[in-house]
Amino acid sequence: MGGRFAHSLIEVSDDLTRLDDGNFWAVSISYEGQIRLARFAEEFAAPFPFDPSQWNGKLEKWSSSLNEVEYCDYVEAIRQSIANGWVYQVNACRVLNAEFSGTEIASLFAKILEENPAPYAAFLSVPEIQIASASPELFLRRSGNQLITSPIKGTQELLEQGFGKKDQSENVMIVDLMRNDLGQICQPGSVEVAELLRSEEHPGLRHLVSDVVGTLKKDLSWSEILNSLLPAGSISGAPKSSALKVISQHEPVRRGPYCGIFGWIKGDSAELSVAIRTFWNAKDGQIRFGTGAGITWGSEPKAEWEETQLKARKLISIAGGVL
Repeated sequence: MGGRFAHSLIEVSDDLTRLDDGNFWAVSISYEGQIRLARFAEEFAAPFPFDPSQWNGKLEKWSSSLNEVEYCDYVEAIRQSIANGWVYQVNACRVLNAEFSGTEIASLFAKILEENPAPYAAFLSVPEIQIASASPELFLRRSGNQLITSPIKGTQELLEQGFGKKDQSENVMIVDLMRNDLGQICQPGSVEVAELLRSEEHPGLRHLVSDVVGTLKKDLSWSEILNSLLPAGSISGAPKSSALKVISQHEPVRRGPYCGIFGWIKGDSAELSVAIRTFWNAKDGQIRFGTGAGITWGSEPKAEWEETQLKARKLISIAGGVL
């Protein structure tokens, strides 16, 4: 991730207290809270040492956990929950999968780096799973006691002109949620919105991004920090507790690594992404990819389905498939 290359696996743990030992840990925590921490013998700056030309995945037939009609019904159910005052915004996701007979997706990640570079792209291979992410979204960067989170809400094709009120209001809702989340672990009065509604261009897409910063309270463990912030606001909704209930009622499969967090922690430094635009191979003969959209009262179901298609289309094509 970001030019950091770690190899020679020493241990894999699900114990968050291990993060306080000062070592370099690769971190993957699924949307549902499954913890994978990997400690390596070597860690240094280096390019990713795999060849994109070696990827020969033939993943032409992709299926979805929700088809178009089911997803549109999900969007309408969220809108009804908003009308009833239960929730303001929910991130509605579906998981795509294809049969996969290969043993590694490292070369797929190399191809992603070449054809769809992303600021928080990351790859992890441990015995039970491989994860290849092209995430554009920063969940948490820590430097000493300084924290920053940069939620994304609002996506459009580059040809479109300007974000609408729906995208802006959705982003502001999640910024407010992240201010509250950071407020639990930061010194009083230190949480600020450093930048609101910045437009960022990524391969084929434009995102609406904001930055929330804060100064960490003294003597907090990594377990206390992560338990206060997870799951990420941008992939759950607002209020978070209500959004999580709506999601559990309507999504038929687990999101897994998708919509979790992914990156590294070393002492009081860290860079963790929101694991969107992410493939994973759990060694079960399937490769999976998640996609979703933020739903507000102003959402139109067909347009939200198309947004999930837009977010998935290029990366699925890089893997060798067509939506």
